[in-house]
Amino acid sequence: MITDFLKSMAMRKGSDLHLMAGDPPRMRVHGDLITLDNRTLDGEELREAIYEIMPKVVQRQFEEHDSADFAHAIPEISRFRVNVFRHLNGVGAVFRGIPSKAFTLEDLGMPKCVHDFTRANKGLILVTGKTGSGKTTTLAAMIDAINQNMSGHILTIEDPIEFVHQRQNCLISQREIGVHTPTFSNALHSALREDPD
Repeated sequence: MITDFLKSMAMRKGSDLHLMAGDPPRMRVHGDLITLDNRTLDGEELREAIYEIMPKVVQRQFEEHDSADFAHAIPEISRFRVNVFRHLNGVGAVFRGIPSKAFTLEDLGMPKCVHDFTRANKGLILVTGKTGSGKTTTLAAMIDAINQNMSGHILTIEDPIEFVHQRQNCLISQREIGVHTPTFSNALHSALREDPD
């Protein structure tokens, strides 16, 4: 069920798939939320479908906290960031498509100052914005630029891992909360001993 909806979303160039118990499936296409199918989603059927693709460790987190995030991949189609949650009518999930490869800073039309940030050897860079504004895409492009133009150890702490980076000139350690480390705090503590650049 979920795979069919995700394939349909990818074919229509949708950005997000919304599955909520008690409602028909919907997807966002060019900013508009459209109905995929008039059939109302059954809560138990939807829960079972989500659990089929949700890692066991994330299932435990969901059962404890009533919401969780994870990544799901369909080979040859795309990767998706998934947020699963409980609501008035049962379970719900939102799937956000993730491009299979990070864009470059040039692809994104970033100004020279952003390119300069990727060559900085100290300081703090904040990438902020509203949902869907490109924060993750921008950071992935910056990591890709560092990976191509410098040598060192890039360490990411993500919830969940969205773009999977291939090592080029840098050693890359991507850690996912709930899978490779229990919390951001634990990951940050460990990172201090992992010689990141």
